Amino acid sequence: MQELTGTWALVRSESSTADGSQMPAPYGGEDALGIVQLTAAGRMICVLCNSAPELPADTPREFVSYCGAYSFDGKVMRTIVDASSRPDWFNTEQLRDVSFEGETLVLRPPLRAYAAQPEQRVLYWKKIA
Repeated sequence: MQELTGTWALVRSESSTADGSQMPAPYGGEDALGIVQLTAAGRMICVLCNSAPELPADTPREFVSYCGAYSFDGKVMRTIVDASSRPDWFNTEQLRDVSFEGETLVLRPPLRAYAAQPEQRVLYWKKIA
């Protein structure tokens, strides 16, 4: 099993509908920026955003951050959120399916409604420290 601990940078994001149809990539696609740090002591922090310098009028900038205690059973990472940019995540358990494609960490949150319809997001990470 590959090691989760370390600092990871987002390299790619994908999104699809519940039936598998492709959607625009979250967090601005090519402008997506993200960092996740997972410590050996079982703490994590994650920040994701659209880093485009300008967005079209009436387009909100997608941003999320959260941190908390995490555990990993070899397949699923569970985080008990103690701080977040999303108030509805406070004191919740956030689940991420975990896999690896070579050296790339792949995190898959559950299917959920981020905007108008449910999305399945997939985030790809490269270890940087």
